[in-house]
Amino acid sequence: MLGGMLLGFLLRRRPMPWVQRGITALIWLLLFLLGIEVGGNRRIVEGLATLGLEAALISLAGLAGSCCTAWALWYWLYRKGRKA
Repeated sequence: MLGGMLLGFLLRRRPMPWVQRGITALIWLLLFLLGIEVGGNRRIVEGLATLGLEAALISLAGLAGSCCTAWALWYWLYRKGRKA
């Protein structure tokens, strides 16, 4: 990682439009390989229903918490009669 950062720093003035496409392709490749690895793991596949339920509950809790916090912040910033 440090090597990539150093190389990026040294080459920062050169236009390299191909880098973004390369990064995107590598991310897709890594996700594909991760899917193969997960699909080949019997314990994960057998517990997928449980994992999916837990993931859905965590996602819903995060969404609810974000909505409540955003509403509270909006209310605090825009309440009527607030002195500036």
